[in-house]
Amino acid sequence: MKPFLLTFLASLYLLTAFAQGVPPGKYTSMDEKAVKHFENALKSFRAGDNKGALEELDKAEKKDPNFSEVYELRADIFMDAHQIDKSIEQYHKVFEHNPRPHWETFYRCGTLELGIGKYDDAKAHLEKYLSAPYVDPDMELLARKNLINCNFSIEAMKHPVEFKPVNLGPGINTKAHEYFGAITVDGKRFMFTRNYRTDNVHSQEDLFYSDLSDSGTWKLAQPFNEINTPLNEGAPALSANGKIMFFAACSEGAEGDYGPTRRGYGSCDLFYSFLSGGHWSKPENVGAPVNTGNWESQPSFSSDGKSLYFIRGLKSKDHSIHDKAIYVSTLNANGEFSVPVRLNDKINAPGGNVESVFIHPDNMTLYFSSNALPGLGGLDIFVSKRQPDGDWGTPVNLGYPINTCSDENSILADPNGKIAYFASERPGGYGGLDFYSFELPPNTQAEKITYFKGKVYDAVTKKPLEASFELIDLGAQKSIYTSLSERGTGEFFLTLTSNMNYALNVSKPGYLFYSGNFSLNSATDKSKPYIMDVPLQPIDTGKVEPLKNVFFDTDKFELRPESKAELDKLVSFLKTNKLLKIQLRGHTDDIGDKKKNLLLSQNRAKAVLEYLVSGGIEKERLSSKGFGDTMPVVKNDSPEHRQENRRTEYKIIGK
Repeated sequence: MKPFLLTFLASLYLLTAFAQGVPPGKYTSMDEKAVKHFENALKSFRAGDNKGALEELDKAEKKDPNFSEVYELRADIFMDAHQIDKSIEQYHKVFEHNPRPHWETFYRCGTLELGIGKYDDAKAHLEKYLSAPYVDPDMELLARKNLINCNFSIEAMKHPVEFKPVNLGPGINTKAHEYFGAITVDGKRFMFTRNYRTDNVHSQEDLFYSDLSDSGTWKLAQPFNEINTPLNEGAPALSANGKIMFFAACSEGAEGDYGPTRRGYGSCDLFYSFLSGGHWSKPENVGAPVNTGNWESQPSFSSDGKSLYFIRGLKSKDHSIHDKAIYVSTLNANGEFSVPVRLNDKINAPGGNVESVFIHPDNMTLYFSSNALPGLGGLDIFVSKRQPDGDWGTPVNLGYPINTCSDENSILADPNGKIAYFASERPGGYGGLDFYSFELPPNTQAEKITYFKGKVYDAVTKKPLEASFELIDLGAQKSIYTSLSERGTGEFFLTLTSNMNYALNVSKPGYLFYSGNFSLNSATDKSKPYIMDVPLQPIDTGKVEPLKNVFFDTDKFELRPESKAELDKLVSFLKTNKLLKIQLRGHTDDIGDKKKNLLLSQNRAKAVLEYLVSGGIEKERLSSKGFGDTMPVVKNDSPEHRQENRRTEYKIIGK
């Protein structure tokens, strides 16, 4: 039974007639001794003496076995002790001995039955409650919500999805609780939160990681000693390149104090750390406006390095957390996070809480847990897909038996989009919450992705360079990723969706801008990165650079629309370097008539020149020339080599 449910039901004690006190003669029993024992039980109950109350109720039942209030009060006492099966048994005795009990009794019993997966019984009792002549409007909303869950659950159990959870083993799981995990894009490192007791009262949350062995098992997990403190850290989230880690740190004792080196805004805040030279930097608070005086936790960072998703819960005066919802904040060009935006009501449905958000590396698939959407009770795992307008679509429940009447959370998915991980306290584990893997139902899987990496360097000195790079989806003709290669190493790393064509542009002041293109088709090996190193040529007279993303149809010289992004980059380059003069050069392969090839190459070079002029570049800085098939870069001995020889390029002829 979920704590939130028990807390709510406990408040219903005040709605029962006997808890308020029932006038004499209004009980279902006329036996004076039975009534006396029952009233003694009520006094003990109000005084917090449940043991004494149960003893008096036993005496009352012996005097009058049909005394229904005895079973009702006993049910409430068992519920207070979290003995749910016993509580439900007593409510059933109420219905057996009293055809017209308090209407709220049907609600309480139905809600308890929903919490342990007795959906048919729960449905019957909730429907009985809703047939009452009058019900409290707030309770009616809750009853109807629970009835929706009953109906959903009954149908879900008729159509179970395939589910074979596999424990991740003793390298990760222990008798302590393991939850809120993250996995690197290459699938070789698993990070998570471990919660273990330091004494009989206190618990400790720390960050751990485990590496995948050559045999496919997870090695013995190690703590993040550079990040963990005597206070609580958990819920790790990594950038795609594995160099930035976000996590949550929560206070104990003085509010907002995470020790002498960490101060926060509220009960839990988001922090980040950088990996450099094999060491994690001193964690820093993400700061406002992401962190507030409320509760921020459970981050997930998008693979394009732009969006930070997280859970924000509102804090009440009594410091309890409620209305947990998913928010997203976006990094701007200055590296600052925007004011977080709450995701739509399809995701953050009213009337409940959302936890455990995970944005898949495909940046199109969002997993989370919620108790506000139709499900099997408590927190269920859902998936939502990004729509063409950029917003999130209607969530889909992962189904039964992935979701049950218990709480399911800590969901994340493998980069291949097929395997998911979650935390569960199920029989056969190592104790507490353990991590399990399972194959996602086909309709809930993410897009397959691979990863793309390389380094930028000076073509002459071979020195690594920090440079701006932009990745363009050639099919959609839009920029999907802009960033910098890493200072000191020149390295870059990002995730890409398979079965798409991409263009890469790299630029740095003092160098010719670089262009390249590549295709990730269905044959791409997802287990290996697509590697493309980028040599940048220093600006100098005589240097030649190909324009690999300028396209023409066969035997045509009209620029195709896909060429626009590349040529706009060339326009920008020439506007930045105002003294440069260039020659546009066209080339063909050796197929066909040489005169026609020469004319075609001249016209293609001229088409590029005219585009640059239309973009604001002075015509006197430009010239064009066609070379036909006279300057191949490789032999024309294969279709691939001929394609390489069919090219457009520019040459620096003055500066």
